[in-house]
Amino acid sequence: MSTSAEINDREEGLKFQPKFDAAGLVTCVATDAGSGEVLMVAHMNEEALRKTISSGEAWYFSRSRNSLWRKGETSGHGQRVIEMRIDCDQDAVWIRVEQTGAACHTGRRSCFYRKVGGGEGGAQLSFVEADRLFDPAKVYGQ
Repeated sequence: MSTSAEINDREEGLKFQPKFDAAGLVTCVATDAGSGEVLMVAHMNEEALRKTISSGEAWYFSRSRNSLWRKGETSGHGQRVIEMRIDCDQDAVWIRVEQTGAACHTGRRSCFYRKVGGGEGGAQLSFVEADRLFDPAKVYGQ
């Protein structure tokens, strides 16, 4: 259990002390440095965070593959980090990036290409800005 002094230090101090969850991850939101568009949400473990800071390129941890990966290593659609911020209690990271090509593994610019709307029967999805920049089957061999 954290003391109030430790909480205050984490929330108000200048010491970088990311708070990883039980799986050893922090959530990371990536936005386009120019437009502010939300490109993707992913996770970083301690190694991904360290590599992102030292290299200036976005590194993530894939929960589904249980492995570290550099954005763009397969697709060529990478992210150069312009600025990194950490939230108030240091359990979430925001990176502003220069995105090369598509951020989404589906081939789209952003992972947020569907809008949620209400309607008869509950929530419904519709496509917005959903044009593909590449064919995932050709890039990832799916």
